Amino acid sequence: MPVDFKKTEKQFYRPKTTPEIIDVPQMLFLMIDGKGDPNTNPEYTTAVEILYGLSYSIKMSKMGGNQPKGYFDYVVPPLEGLWSLDDGGEFRGAGETIPDKSKFLWTSMIRQPEFVTVDVFENAKITLVKKKPHLDLSAVRLESFTEGLCAQIMHIGAYDDEPVTIAKLGKFINDNGYIEDMGGPRRHHEIYLSDPRKTAPEKLKTVIRHPIKKPR
Repeated sequence: MPVDFKKTEKQFYRPKTTPEIIDVPQMLFLMIDGKGDPNTNPEYTTAVEILYGLSYSIKMSKMGGNQPKGYFDYVVPPLEGLWSLDDGGEFRGAGETIPDKSKFLWTSMIRQPEFVTVDVFENAKITLVKKKPHLDLSAVRLESFTEGLCAQIMHIGAYDDEPVTIAKLGKFINDNGYIEDMGGPRRHHEIYLSDPRKTAPEKLKTVIRHPIKKPR
């Protein structure tokens, strides 16, 4: 059976609707940075297309005698996003507390198996460009990301309803003697477990994760 990280590493993908603390180890990702409202900015749509295109090219690299060393069959992991604001303000989700979504800074990303090397990545880009020559792959990168100590929670519902869940997470962090540790790559983190094209807004499942630390 293909390896499904959502099942083999449930602690990272299936938190409860009550907050919890978790230490997230180093993982490998394809990443693309961008800015603007993901609902209206075509740059975001293109980034998602590229990430999935490369991820499936890597998954199917076992075909045609080009199987990478250490390859194992797997389920392509879900889309994830790191979010912040271009004015340095506090990101509190996509809801009404932040009316100007054009200020969003985002890093869209999809996790990759450990066997993915720079060569595997470059070969996948060649494969994807042959299928979709209109795509500009110059912005995508392969990067290791160690998130470290975090608090997380499962949000069930529309993306615009996230602020309530985020407030619940923030209270949990403070009540347990931690503070949020936003900065650099450690940002508001979302993992999208549902396909919004096929799932009713009230049933969407999104992991929300915030980096934390003990105050000095």
